[in-house]
Amino acid sequence: QVQLVESGGGLVQAGGSLRLSCAASGRTFSNYVMGWFRQAPGKEREFVAGITRSGGNAIYTDSVQGRYTISRDNAKNTVYLQMNSLKPEDTAVYYCAASVLIRTATERIDYSYWGQGTQVTVSS
Repeated sequence: QVQLVESGGGLVQAGGSLRLSCAASGRTFSNYVMGWFRQAPGKEREFVAGITRSGGNAIYTDSVQGRYTISRDNAKNTVYLQMNSLKPEDTAVYYCAASVLIRTATERIDYSYWGQGTQVTVSS
């Protein structure tokens, strides 16, 4: 198993930036495809970004493309989500997740391990 702990959430004004971190422990971090999801009040949890095991490729949902950047440091067992030009509609609890698949994945069912989430609130 792998344990995931997110940090870096908070309150920011529209147009601002935040950097989320997700620290992993347990099994070999580089064996996992990593992803970020978010869940706004009253909405389903949705895919935000994913990154391959090596960090060489990343994918994003359309609404964050060009504003968010996912990255990972396998030496530090950490995945990051840099969020720029934040909008009020980005407000949600953000979760990191780990997948044993060998490709990037966008569905919740593809991810086996989840963190507890970190709140991001963007004020207008």
